[in-house]
Amino acid sequence: QVQLVESGGGSVQTVGSLRLSCAASGYTSSNYCMGWYRQTPGKEREGVVAFYPGTGAKWYSDSVKGRFTISQDNANTLSLQMTSLKPEDTAMYYCAGGCRMSISGPAFAYWGQGTQVTVSS
Repeated sequence: QVQLVESGGGSVQTVGSLRLSCAASGYTSSNYCMGWYRQTPGKEREGVVAFYPGTGAKWYSDSVKGRFTISQDNANTLSLQMTSLKPEDTAMYYCAGGCRMSISGPAFAYWGQGTQVTVSS
């Protein structure tokens, strides 16, 4: 069973930076897809990044492209470096896996408990 645990959320001011981490366990295949999505109350979840460790392929939503960077720190840990943060980036961020890409972005099969990111102006 896959388990994902996020950390690193917090509060920052506009144009600040944060680094989120995701500790994963339970993967058995190198062809898995991982990523992050975010959600605010009353809005649909938004996939912001998808990553295929087996190939190194990465996908970013237009809203975060050029500001967010996903990386694999080791076999079990992913990080999401977020820079030039904006108030509209405020959301609960979830590390997720089992991506299925579509024209509207990634859909995930499982996710962690989430970590809150708050950006103030």
